[in-house]
Amino acid sequence: MIRYFLVRLGGAIPTLLAIVTLSFFLIRIAPGGPFDQEQTLPADVMANLNATYGLDQPLWIQYGRYVGGLLHGDFGPSFRYRDFTVTELIGEGLPISLTLGALALGIALIGGVATGAAAALARGRIADHLTMGLAVLGIAVPSFVLLPALGLLFGIYLHWLPVAGWDRGSVADLVLPVAALSLPPLATIARLTRGNLIEVMHSPFIRAAFAKGLPRRTVVLRHALRPALIPVASYLAPAAAMVMSGSLVVETIAGLPGIGRYLVQGALNRDYTLVLGMVIVYSTMLITMGLLVDLLIAALDPRVRLET
Repeated sequence: MIRYFLVRLGGAIPTLLAIVTLSFFLIRIAPGGPFDQEQTLPADVMANLNATYGLDQPLWIQYGRYVGGLLHGDFGPSFRYRDFTVTELIGEGLPISLTLGALALGIALIGGVATGAAAALARGRIADHLTMGLAVLGIAVPSFVLLPALGLLFGIYLHWLPVAGWDRGSVADLVLPVAALSLPPLATIARLTRGNLIEVMHSPFIRAAFAKGLPRRTVVLRHALRPALIPVASYLAPAAAMVMSGSLVVETIAGLPGIGRYLVQGALNRDYTLVLGMVIVYSTMLITMGLLVDLLIAALDPRVRLET
């Protein structure tokens, strides 16, 4: 297990380097620049700005300087947020995005497993058909459509929750964004759990457990649920990617100052260092989540030999 962890950890470094390299050159290929405005700046002012931020140097020199700064933990200055460095913006927005993503993924996992297990045990009944029908609807509706609909219902009509905005320490500001992010993966996890649990419940070892006189609850919780959750664990990495990509739009719509909102604004403003910093943070979280999922699958299925 430790050897596998170290090998995967070592493989994450060249992966991150490839992502940084590709992102560094792709964002500079896009038209426009960080100092382009509606009113064109004088040539001498533009030259001074490019010289100040090193944008007048060849791309390979800029790339070398940027990677050298990363090795010292320096993400560089933001071109648009003049009073802040990218490190400061990450430190400000990352806790909000982590809270939003962790709550959404946790609710999706717990709610999806519970809903799918209940539907599997009530197979063929009204509750099963109703639950799976709602799950199909949850998969079909993306989070950026779901959030305005929830805001219209609970914010405009019922006046229960704020539609947008961020008041530090206010839980109410996170309710609608978390719900919008968690419902699509929750629906997928529910369908996965239901299908796998139904299949496992027809396995020979489950029939043997019933033949020994074990109660239904014990058979489900101690014997059937664990192997049924292996495909669900494999889905956690794509679910995390779905939550992260959805947070880009959700944070912008809800007005949350997370790193997803900074990434969108940085891309629109061609803020090179800000975009690269956010891409590195997102890539690191996805790689880490993939490693944790592999370890979780090994814990659920002892037959998996991670050393190989």
